[in-house]
Amino acid sequence: MSSAEVKAGSLRADFGRTAADYGKHRAGFPPSFFERLAAMGVVKAGMRTLDLGTGTGTIARGLAERGCESVGLDRSAPLMEEAARLDREAGVAVRYVEAAAEATALPDRAFDLVIAGQCWHWFDRTRAAAEARRLLKPGGQLVIAHFDWIPLPGNVADATEKLIEKHNPKWKLGGGVGMYPQWMAGLATSGFRNLETFSFDLDVPYSHEAWRGRIRASAGVGASLPADAVAAFDADLKATLENRFPEDPLMVLHRVFAAIATAP
Repeated sequence: MSSAEVKAGSLRADFGRTAADYGKHRAGFPPSFFERLAAMGVVKAGMRTLDLGTGTGTIARGLAERGCESVGLDRSAPLMEEAARLDREAGVAVRYVEAAAEATALPDRAFDLVIAGQCWHWFDRTRAAAEARRLLKPGGQLVIAHFDWIPLPGNVADATEKLIEKHNPKWKLGGGVGMYPQWMAGLATSGFRNLETFSFDLDVPYSHEAWRGRIRASAGVGASLPADAVAAFDADLKATLENRFPEDPLMVLHRVFAAIATAP
């Protein structure tokens, strides 16, 4: 497995292969996510923050925009190059580090906040939690967050997942409910305290073109299929949208979930 690849079951995904679609169409967590964390006192201006599995930097950039000294970490250099380009467009500065979440080589007790968005399932979670504890100052917090489309019978996310499964049988990440209580036991075992969670739903508008790009940038398509198979999938999705979901933009149901844990 290359340094940029991640694995879930038999699926190997390299998101660097789809960096352009990832940067353009994976918009990242909504402002309301950061607002909720700020209202809880988890995010404050002046904090030193580390975004694990930063991808194209959407969380790291969001933290920088809110006055944090922001570091983004990922194993994929192409994704972080795209992140730096988006940072320049946004007028913010983020420092990027190429390393694994389980072994960052960053200093002990260097951060007030460590956050992992849409990536905890790709990590060796026991090692990643131990590394987060090492990196956090006493009383610092770890946030594990997801921003998932929600498949309900007959909706566009459900139809899209069925197409991914058709074109890539190794993809087994469908059918989710956007909630991850299973992370909590591991955090407690790793010595974190004062665990709490929140979640909320919202509809996200996507043009047909943008939804196709969003799905090409997913683990089951652009990050794992060869180019000809990605093109075949995209044509199939295009036809499905035109025939079954002609409204444009689409309103795609999503759920934000966050687990927050405090280092002793």
